Amino acid sequence: MQPSFGGRPPSPRSLLLAEVAQATQRLADAGVPSPRTDAEELAAFVHGVKRGELHSVQDSDFDARYWEVVARREQREPLQHITGRAFFRYLELQVGPGVFVPRPETESVVGWAIDAVRAMDVVEPLIVDLCTGSGAIALALAQEVPRSRVHAVELSEEALRWTRKNVEGSRVDLRQGDALTAFPDLDGQVDLVISNPPYIPLTEWEYVAPEARDYDPEMALFSGEDGLDLIRGLERTAHRLLRPGGVVVIEHADTQGGQVPWIFTEERGWADAADHPDLNNRPRFATARKALP
Repeated sequence: MQPSFGGRPPSPRSLLLAEVAQATQRLADAGVPSPRTDAEELAAFVHGVKRGELHSVQDSDFDARYWEVVARREQREPLQHITGRAFFRYLELQVGPGVFVPRPETESVVGWAIDAVRAMDVVEPLIVDLCTGSGAIALALAQEVPRSRVHAVELSEEALRWTRKNVEGSRVDLRQGDALTAFPDLDGQVDLVISNPPYIPLTEWEYVAPEARDYDPEMALFSGEDGLDLIRGLERTAHRLLRPGGVVVIEHADTQGGQVPWIFTEERGWADAADHPDLNNRPRFATARKALP
């Protein structure tokens, strides 16, 4: 006797879902950290649907180009370079070779900054994003703090090709320049300075994931023997830009927890320096407040 399905035959498994399962195994064997997610994202990208709609793709519509992009990901080319897009909080950004791909860990950094700005008694908070890269941080703040005035700076011309695309039509004031000398016209006026700077020690090069080491721009990754060279410089930049009582937020590596707050000392004009965890409860960013006179 055939089993009963309420009068309806069981739905056969679609060809695409079967191929996704195979792709997942291939990506796992290649060491990709999130094989199932990436296999589904690539399938959705190639077939022009959302991840939750993969089951709706008819067998006759299966696109063999799927295996071309799976092979690229198998070689550890970043998922975002293949699809040309990166998701960050409520944003979809354009990314590719030459610009740092924003990571989920940075979302918690931005979340803390948004809460800090909203808690300020400031009608139109002034915000500066140093080393903006794709513009992810600046755009998220502009979107989620509607009356904010957001300024961003990036040095790399290659990265700026992508940043300009992303900030087009937004309220973000984007400039090209060195983060250490940027925005002299804003000295002493800024409410929040935020940055996701390069912070990987040069000695850690061989341990960096291939997606970052081989594809992200080197200047967005490494910063001296201990990884803190640029952060030391940004400490002075933030102090120059902030008004008394203004706040700085700096992302760092989870292995640098406890080190970065010591850069923002009372002797250098700071108060309330502290470290904060990301969603995985790893030390991820440091904050400090410019001391009142």
